[in-house]
Amino acid sequence: MTELATHLSEFLHQHLPRDRRASKHTASSYTATFRLLNRYIKDQLDEEACLVEIEQLSPQTILEFLDFLEQERGSGVRTRNARLVAIKSFFRYLEYKAPACLEQCRQVRAIPEKRADEKLIDWLTGEEMEVLLAVPDVNTISGLRDRAMLLLAYTAGLRVSELVSLRLDDLDQPDLDTVHVMGKGRRERILPLWKITKEALASWLDVRETGKTDHVFINARGRPITRHGFAHRLAVHTKTAQQRMPSIGRKNVTPHSLRHSCAVLILEETDNIGFVSLWLGHASAQSTAIYLRVNPKKAFDGVAGDLPSEIRKGSFKGARDQLEQILKHVPCP
Repeated sequence: MTELATHLSEFLHQHLPRDRRASKHTASSYTATFRLLNRYIKDQLDEEACLVEIEQLSPQTILEFLDFLEQERGSGVRTRNARLVAIKSFFRYLEYKAPACLEQCRQVRAIPEKRADEKLIDWLTGEEMEVLLAVPDVNTISGLRDRAMLLLAYTAGLRVSELVSLRLDDLDQPDLDTVHVMGKGRRERILPLWKITKEALASWLDVRETGKTDHVFINARGRPITRHGFAHRLAVHTKTAQQRMPSIGRKNVTPHSLRHSCAVLILEETDNIGFVSLWLGHASAQSTAIYLRVNPKKAFDGVAGDLPSEIRKGSFKGARDQLEQILKHVPCP
């Protein structure tokens, strides 16, 4: 039998940061997954987590755990799949760390993800973004910070993890012409900043407290603002904005909605889905396809533009049936 605790500790504390160079957000998500799994196993087996053996984590046990997340904890399908990704990553690691469990690892890794509904995204129009950006009080330090965060998240299409991880060295100072972003999968990109974004950042940096951290955005205690901290500030400003423009209240505005809004804006202005993919730092254009679904005309234009010239829309005028021509020359009996 193979002890779970030792291998799991090495996976979380050594393999992820050293070998995979996983971000702290990924490490935090994976750790949360195994906390939940350990609690579940303890309740099911009435055994301390430190005594659990890998062989007890059968594919059936993993499936029952995933069902427990949905049915008992109320997790959505996407959360369920994210937990499964973490578990599969651990069992991939075990394939060469615990060869005796090789077949079990393969069976667990073969567990399919559950299909989720592909809903349309929530995004803000240009008018709605103007109302939201006008909410923060720029006569206060927190207002200057919030406006700079909202503008940067929107105009650069940043993930919330990318936004809160930004450091002063990532900004091209003193002109603030560009921002260097370390994205998902450790993919780097450099983006030019809009004039309005540069002005907002400059105003924030002028009043930002120095000395405690080099993160661009900090809270009232001088510590780096967290993802939850940014989400809270966005929720506060959204509540005010929807009083001024009711249409905002009919949307589920999250930090990722700002990224979606940027993508839709770029697509409308450029008619180039590939440019949207590059701007957002997607690994493939497939991830960007969701933005075509919010505008049927863009979807049709995008598909037509990708078709080979020989099968693009044309005319059948003058076309001849080759089979009919051949049959004309076949002698009748």
